[in-house]
Amino acid sequence: MSDMRGIDTPVRKRRRRVFKEVANLAYTSANLKDDMEALPYKIVDYEKSQYWESVYRDRAIIRERIRLAMGMSLRPENREHPGHLTEGLEESNIDEKYYEPPLMQVIPSACNACPENHFEITNACMGCLAHPCHSVCPKGAISMVDGKSVIDQEKCIRCGKCKEICPYDAICHKERPCKAACGVNAIKSDRFGRAYIDSDMCVSCGQCMVSCPFGAIADKSQIFQLIRAMKSGRKIIAQVAPAFAGQFGPSVTPAKFKTALKELGFFEVYETAIGADMGCMAEAEHYVKEVATGHQDFALTSCCPSWSVMAKTLFPETIDKISNELTPMVATARVIKKEHPDASVVFIGPCASKKLEASRRTVRSDVDFVITFEELTGMFEAKGILLDEIKELDSLNDATAAGRGYGVAGGVASAIEECIKKYYPETEVKIQHAESLAECRKILLLAKAGKMNGCLIEGMACPGGCVAGAGTNIAIPQAVKAVQSFKQEADKTVPDEDVKQSV
Repeated sequence: MSDMRGIDTPVRKRRRRVFKEVANLAYTSANLKDDMEALPYKIVDYEKSQYWESVYRDRAIIRERIRLAMGMSLRPENREHPGHLTEGLEESNIDEKYYEPPLMQVIPSACNACPENHFEITNACMGCLAHPCHSVCPKGAISMVDGKSVIDQEKCIRCGKCKEICPYDAICHKERPCKAACGVNAIKSDRFGRAYIDSDMCVSCGQCMVSCPFGAIADKSQIFQLIRAMKSGRKIIAQVAPAFAGQFGPSVTPAKFKTALKELGFFEVYETAIGADMGCMAEAEHYVKEVATGHQDFALTSCCPSWSVMAKTLFPETIDKISNELTPMVATARVIKKEHPDASVVFIGPCASKKLEASRRTVRSDVDFVITFEELTGMFEAKGILLDEIKELDSLNDATAAGRGYGVAGGVASAIEECIKKYYPETEVKIQHAESLAECRKILLLAKAGKMNGCLIEGMACPGGCVAGAGTNIAIPQAVKAVQSFKQEADKTVPDEDVKQSV
């Protein structure tokens, strides 16, 4: 699966432009309904539209993107009168968290109806005498027509043997990118062959969104409501996930980033890694007392909401193995609310599914808004804040290397292991980690079969960990390096022993 993060594609430019314009509406609009109706004409110039076959389709897609960026749902395409762009605007024009499920949506008019799973012989076929593709096909689906091989799609079982054997690499495998990226098989096809998301199966990791080359999948944003809250004069405090490192440019240091957030209007800025420090100490103690002693077969981390939801849904027998500790986001929010009871808390991170975690009712999240790095970029652009030119007026130094390491795959298990080695040196630790939902499923199957007993298992829905989340701005290898540098800048390697007291 190819990853387009870090490449300034037209899809990325469109997403960022929409976030910037929606942020502009929240900051400056005196006549919201009219200004919102005018946006598609502002964004899609009649003379310059080049991404679709017509300016009208281009604007139709932008209209739906604007609705999603306002936290609203798509308008139904199967209705004779789908309604105006601003239909339902009253409900979303508020200064509190607004969320109308589902989170992830496919814009039907933008979907290319890509082939789901299809092998095709290209014009690179040389019509060779050996034609090994014929010989290896178990269903006799390949024949010669006018000196070239042709696949009978009715007979083809998509085994891929022909592609593997072709000496000219003349056979291509076409697969729907969003479906290939989904580790829980939540991408289905409608009667027109367009993708749609089965919300009962979806765990909102957003990997389908970043994999779609047509930009047909988007999640809902809370930037409009957040800006309204900031303009209301309330005290708004940000907590930033460790994966922020490097996301806003190589010269934007943590201190610069904190100063920029204060310039944007945040009262204070905390590291979410504070909550990670508390969690890894508590989970270290749990492992030593429960798993290492054999009272519990294995333990699963809980900080990735998509992994937790998948485990609970597909492997309900593992529910009692998932950590009961608060996730870093929630634990940090509790710390903030304890110190600032009158404040609203905003989690700024790489992750789409944190928006759902903040909205769930089972555990009080204490998080009032969730925005991604990509959405935050739109806010900075709307306010004309150039992060490279910010003068450092603050420092960001709340957490240890262990907590900051949560941003990269393997970092959670590694942090817990470091804590165990320091505070429980006599305990032997067995750790495993899986990244991507497909790999997470495999490791849970092994755990179910008793092959992971005695292990601490970390699961991350995104391949690469949080740095590969759906709301990130830069290429994953670049992000990994930036988080590792941020981790090394911490004053302490692991938290003090008394940090494990939960709030």
